[in-house]
Amino acid sequence: MNLKTVIATDTIDLHLKGSTKKEIINELLDILVRTGKIQDKQAALTAVMDREEKMSTGMKHGIAIPHGKSNAIDDLIACIGVSEKPVDFDSLDHEPCRIFIMTLSPVEKTGPHLQFLAEVSLLFKSAEKREEILNAKTPEEVLKILAE
Repeated sequence: MNLKTVIATDTIDLHLKGSTKKEIINELLDILVRTGKIQDKQAALTAVMDREEKMSTGMKHGIAIPHGKSNAIDDLIACIGVSEKPVDFDSLDHEPCRIFIMTLSPVEKTGPHLQFLAEVSLLFKSAEKREEILNAKTPEEVLKILAE
């Protein structure tokens, strides 16, 4: 899977304002609503928050990958957000997060969902890539970094 087939400049926000996990998740969902990727924000929010209750999607190195599965979604969708301020996301390493990659997919389609999560986690093992994302000034720059 190529992240660029799922993420576009209009699904990248480099200025998230939220200061809590729920605020960040809501902002990411707003991106997907604004771009027409989801129509039922409440169903999407429920799917993501249900997943968060099972186990936090805060990973390591300042990255969180909130995700969920919902019947309100037809195909895998995703967005990226960056926060200027670190946000506590109950991460595995107990460090706050600044890079957020949200994905939602249909309940019955497991393959693309797992492939996306695997590709994202591989991509962000690189400290250099993480730093480049944090320093990116435009969504176009983020897409270029993802393509490298």
